[in-house]
Amino acid sequence: MLTVIIPTHNSERALVPTLAMLVPGALTGTVREVIVADAGSTDATADVVDIAGCDMVVSQAPLATRLKSAAATARGTWLLFLRPGVVLDAAWLEEVTRVVENAVLRGTVDTHAAVFRRTPPDMAESLVRQVLGVITAALHGPDPDQGLLISRQAYDRIGGHRAEATDPERDLLRRLGRRRLVTLRTAAIGWRTRDPH
Repeated sequence: MLTVIIPTHNSERALVPTLAMLVPGALTGTVREVIVADAGSTDATADVVDIAGCDMVVSQAPLATRLKSAAATARGTWLLFLRPGVVLDAAWLEEVTRVVENAVLRGTVDTHAAVFRRTPPDMAESLVRQVLGVITAALHGPDPDQGLLISRQAYDRIGGHRAEATDPERDLLRRLGRRRLVTLRTAAIGWRTRDPH
């Protein structure tokens, strides 16, 4: 049902918790495959991917090309784009399964997409920083660090990641728009400390 696509570049440390979080999904058969779209890492990213039993596609191509290529080879009917270092709440598997089933029942598979909820502001930060963070998030809309769950039909229909975009992940979220994106209750945790790809 689900193909997880993770773009990486020297992301060995950030990748481990993300892959570990996906294990329950693989055990239930919900996660059909994990494709790591790597930009030519020189660290142990390839070893981590190999130990986890994931597929790895290495290319020096731009991010959009790597993501679109990984999506084209995906066997799942749904795609889950995650950045390395992102860990979802424990309830992610149940919620994703429910969202997919509901989209199928409602006949909205070709237009359905969702992002995970942002984690609450860090209480150790000053109140001003917390408020600014919430306002910034509201003005800029969903962030690629929240992940993206999208049916393959919807991804293909909108044209996937565009190579001409400066930030292809953010561009895809913008083109999907807030009206087509559902925010799930499951939070994306750890993305503030993840290593960019």
